[in-house]
Amino acid sequence: MKSTSVPTRDQIQTRYKWNRESLFESPQAWEAAVDQAQAEVDSFAADHPEFDRDADTLLKTLDDNFALLNRVEHVLLYAALEYSVDSTDDAAAGRSSRARSLLARARAATSFLEPRILQISRDTLEAWMSEIPALEIYRHYLENLFRKAEHYRSEEIETLMGLVSDPFASVSSTMRALTDSDMQFGEARARDGSLHPVTQGTVNGILTQSDRALRQDAWERYFDQYAGHKHTLTGNLEASTKQAVFTSRVRHHESTLDAALFPYAIPTSVFFNLLETFQRNLPIWHRYFKLRKQLLGVEQLELYDVWAPLTDTPPTVPYEQAVEWICAGLAPLGEEYVEIARQGALEERWIDVLPNQGKRQGAFSWGSPGTHPFIVLSYDDTLFRMSTLAHELGHSMHSYLAWHSQPLVYCDYSLFVAEVASNMHQALVRSYLFETQPDPAFQIALIEEALSNFHRYLLQMPTLARFELQMHQDIEAGRGLTVETMIDRMTNLLSEAYGEAMHIDRTRAGMTWATFGHLYVHFYVFQYSTGIAAAQALAKRVIANEPGARQGYLEFLRAGSSLHPLQALKLAGIDLSSPEPIEEAFQVLEAMIDRLERLTT
Repeated sequence: MKSTSVPTRDQIQTRYKWNRESLFESPQAWEAAVDQAQAEVDSFAADHPEFDRDADTLLKTLDDNFALLNRVEHVLLYAALEYSVDSTDDAAAGRSSRARSLLARARAATSFLEPRILQISRDTLEAWMSEIPALEIYRHYLENLFRKAEHYRSEEIETLMGLVSDPFASVSSTMRALTDSDMQFGEARARDGSLHPVTQGTVNGILTQSDRALRQDAWERYFDQYAGHKHTLTGNLEASTKQAVFTSRVRHHESTLDAALFPYAIPTSVFFNLLETFQRNLPIWHRYFKLRKQLLGVEQLELYDVWAPLTDTPPTVPYEQAVEWICAGLAPLGEEYVEIARQGALEERWIDVLPNQGKRQGAFSWGSPGTHPFIVLSYDDTLFRMSTLAHELGHSMHSYLAWHSQPLVYCDYSLFVAEVASNMHQALVRSYLFETQPDPAFQIALIEEALSNFHRYLLQMPTLARFELQMHQDIEAGRGLTVETMIDRMTNLLSEAYGEAMHIDRTRAGMTWATFGHLYVHFYVFQYSTGIAAAQALAKRVIANEPGARQGYLEFLRAGSSLHPLQALKLAGIDLSSPEPIEEAFQVLEAMIDRLERLTT
């Protein structure tokens, strides 16, 4: 019987693998870098004993601190990417574990700095910044530090909090090991009898196939594995949530939600604005699923029908063609911007392109100042994966521009703005393809891709955010989590989100929360929704060539963390303290559904 196999790592051509040699020439070079970084970590406190005595010493210490952390990030990046592309590689797993431990030790070794800086008077710091202009670079960092002062603890406690970050990370690592390595999903059977391996890297592609029997078998096999480990997964996520509660209480925050948002100066009202706007606009989603049920001609819509093609001729998009279309779509952002992205995708091997055995689920972009931004995905020649590629290139270009515009202290950017650039890319590329690909079948496929993206960002993520809030509130109130509570709650929230057109399989769909590792980064999921909302508003302005729109957007990308997230977005003309951008995103969604109706009736 015919079977479609997933290649092993060594069967993938080099040109489709991430450029690990650009980081370290070999594992031996990586080992040498680890040893050097470890020595610097161990001696850091002794090498900076009186860093708060004068302006020169403070400046040198801050520079040394961020430089050391950057070198440790390079070590972690190499090891973690190796493990992400092949979780069956025991040597890579060992390097990843060692690197994460080193990062935890580095954070602990440098954790004495901020409590000591807070003991310096603000008048003294002002005088020092006047005395040495180079120290002025750290103004935002220092002002933000004093804003957070009430939540800092003693030097001893801060060192302890740095040390516990490594064992705390084990719950996320356990989830990854279980879902990416230990779970075996088997092979799904198609109508013609062919067998298709179900893996974290292939399941999404299978769910876009026209063969409903294949989709159903793959979806059920996938969720049955999660359901078969429901007690372990519940206990693991409960442990992660309890860690968040512990940390929030150590730092004297009112709640875990407040603790997650306070460091970035984001009021909790932004979170609740999203949930309220989402619930208010659920009828738009209900209308779409009624239409999808009608177009598929099924008696009952199932969750494995959400991504089923609505055209018999979905376009095939080879990787190189995808890069060309993406670059054409990004043209409104300028020639220089486009060329950087093109070189990264085709020449500099930023991207680990193809699925292989042991490759982790999903897609992500990651890097550090002084490296390329790197992308891990599982490309499969569909519009869906082309959109994923555009999305991850958005993250990478955001990082690239921030790294090349900001000093190390501000090279990063918060999760709150991370999803803006990625969704901006998708919106620009869709606009280009709608204009240049008039074939109705292509247009329908493009709408399907767009609605799939909106489904993830404006249905799944807000639903998970509601689930997450209730879970955290239970733990904060001293109520434990049970498997049945988690499954019932997820089932009820999904039923509300999808409406009457959708059948919800309680046993399997009730485990949806377990398939999203994002919940281990507390109160992250809602930021996907605010990100797509900001991106839709920005894309509209840039495509219309409004005065200052492109420049404002690029200034936002280059800002990194030199401004608080809401302030940075205002450079581009977006105010996410208001629910208005969320409402605008739902208007775009509704217009997509209108367009689909016109093309199919």
